[in-house]
Amino acid sequence: MEDSVITTERIIQQMEESNYISRDLSWLKFNYRVLDQAKHEDRSIFDRLKFLSITASNLDEFCTIRLGSLYNYIDYGKERFDYNGLREEPFRKMLLSETQQFYKDQNKYYIESLKPLFFSNGFEITPYSELSIDSTNKVKDYFNKTIYPMLTPMVFDSYHSFPVLMNNRLLLGVVTKNPNEQQHFEKVSFIQVPQNLPRFYELVTDNFIHFVPIEEIIKNNVHNLFRNVEIISTNLFRINRNGDFTLEESEDIESNFLEDLKRKLKTRRSGRVVRLETEENPDPWMMRLLKIQWDLDEHNIFFVPAESLMDFSGLLQVISHKEFKNKRLKLPDPVKPLNFSEQGTSDLFEVLKERDILLHHPYNSMEPVLELLEKAADDPYVLSVKITIYRVAKESRVTAALLRAAENGKHVSVLFEVKARFDEENNLREGQRLQKAGCFVIYGVGSLKTHTKLLLIVRKEGEDKVYRYVHLSTGNYNEATSRFYVDIGLLTTKEVYANDVSEFFNVITGHSQPTAYQNLITSPRDMRIQLSNLIQREAQNARNGLSSGIVIKLNSFQDKELIDELYAASQAGVTIKLIVRGMCCLRPGRSGVSENIEVISIVGEYLEHSRIYYFNNAGNPKVYTGSADAMVRSFDRRIESLFLLDDNFLKRQVINNLRYNLKDNVNAYIMNEDGTYVIKKSNGEPPFNIHKEFYHVTREIVMNAELF
Repeated sequence: MEDSVITTERIIQQMEESNYISRDLSWLKFNYRVLDQAKHEDRSIFDRLKFLSITASNLDEFCTIRLGSLYNYIDYGKERFDYNGLREEPFRKMLLSETQQFYKDQNKYYIESLKPLFFSNGFEITPYSELSIDSTNKVKDYFNKTIYPMLTPMVFDSYHSFPVLMNNRLLLGVVTKNPNEQQHFEKVSFIQVPQNLPRFYELVTDNFIHFVPIEEIIKNNVHNLFRNVEIISTNLFRINRNGDFTLEESEDIESNFLEDLKRKLKTRRSGRVVRLETEENPDPWMMRLLKIQWDLDEHNIFFVPAESLMDFSGLLQVISHKEFKNKRLKLPDPVKPLNFSEQGTSDLFEVLKERDILLHHPYNSMEPVLELLEKAADDPYVLSVKITIYRVAKESRVTAALLRAAENGKHVSVLFEVKARFDEENNLREGQRLQKAGCFVIYGVGSLKTHTKLLLIVRKEGEDKVYRYVHLSTGNYNEATSRFYVDIGLLTTKEVYANDVSEFFNVITGHSQPTAYQNLITSPRDMRIQLSNLIQREAQNARNGLSSGIVIKLNSFQDKELIDELYAASQAGVTIKLIVRGMCCLRPGRSGVSENIEVISIVGEYLEHSRIYYFNNAGNPKVYTGSADAMVRSFDRRIESLFLLDDNFLKRQVINNLRYNLKDNVNAYIMNEDGTYVIKKSNGEPPFNIHKEFYHVTREIVMNAELF
């Protein structure tokens, strides 16, 4: 025990001494900030449950990908050092211990603070045991007619191999024995709870809704599936499997990539188990069997309290129920872009010949982008459409417009990224639809993931005049998420952007080597180098007594080389402010390293998704925005782009964007030197919530925006 304490103290000391914060531990801190959103008592119970459900789906993805990635190293016997210097096994225990603590805190808050509010809001999640006789009969009827025919018990014994149990699915392990067998050997049968049925059976009485969990209905009627045998125990559990393919990616770019991807999607369904959630006091015999079968120990086992609910993402059925529609937050309608007051009344083709348009979603609608694509699909003068797609909506207006454009005889080129995590199958399906319609479809570029967001429309106007309409963005071509993801998009016909984007498409769809771009910075070619050069210039300006300053807004910050450049700039006297929504490996405010660096995180009603890089440049600011976070994957393993804003008014808009983010005192958290976060104090100032204030920005506010 004493040795264990010493080891733990050494691990903590090693972590504290490192100039870098663990990516994965920092991510867990981010999920705590999301959980904080469920604690806002000024929100309805339904909006609070929404954030709780987000923490659950976040945690699933974290275990599937990040924990899965760690197990790639462990299972394949490969060496790995975390950013804090820990080797694979000590870090595994540390990471799972911290994940366990989050899971406990998440369940505790649900039980003690959210669940007691259900009754007064017109609903309950009702245990089967508390149903009236009449309600029990209704539920039994539902079980017999709907659920029972769908259930398939899968026995595991000396005659049957261990079944492949599905990832992220509610499962029941039923331990039985046959009284007619002399040895009375125990057997376990597994039942997968149907995923295509509602999570809850709804009983409505006197304007009150009882939500009965489907797993409880099955548990209490499971005897119908096991006749003439003794049921010893029925155990609810759930698993996360490794869904990270990092070490399995094919190096052979000539291989049939689509078939390779389909194979890996199947692997995700049968990959090694990294987390097992189970109800309290599960059958010890079954648990020993599962731990041996899946090579798990006590660190991988997560116990859900009896008063809680397994898999909070199932609460979406409650949250989105039509009876509670008026109790959920209604988001404001979008406002018109500052430099496009004619939206909805003018021909966008003509407006873009006169000026660039900056869109700030969700405060501005995505409608101008959709309108441009839909007009292009039907316009007889449009010759071609080229686009990169990372994620699209399920019923996508974007792909519908591209299909129509192809049907109308236009040349349509689509770079469809089928490696977009968890959207692979949707993207494969949509890409194949486009291909059948005659579009030129590219499914990724070799081993790189295409994450950039670009659109190019070529239109012939007159005898010899051709205009190129360009859209560059930080966000996906997904009209559904654009309503609550904060992103920036630029619509333009300027030749400088059109030339860069045309060149870029030639590079990613053909075998061209680019000349120097004028307004684009791209990866994996030179993004890290160019950003490092911009940081070094700020450091040199500070040393020469010129004005300097850096403000960067990102989703995630992990790249060590860029972190080291910022440390060096801080030591040269540059004031650096970072706005990082998610995980951040940079350690701010460390003596002799990063005294001049501050980090804040904005987590609130909207998901902050835009990336902005601001460099003071001796009083003549350079402002870039685009698709890339400061991540190793973004610089080395993805096709990304950042674009320079050259229009003064649009640049001012983005500078004001950063200014508002730094001013926010409602959604902001301040990162401490040790990697923890505290809610930003208002210091007596009135509340400033950017998710409300951006609806009221004026031209005058924009033109007066300053950062340094």
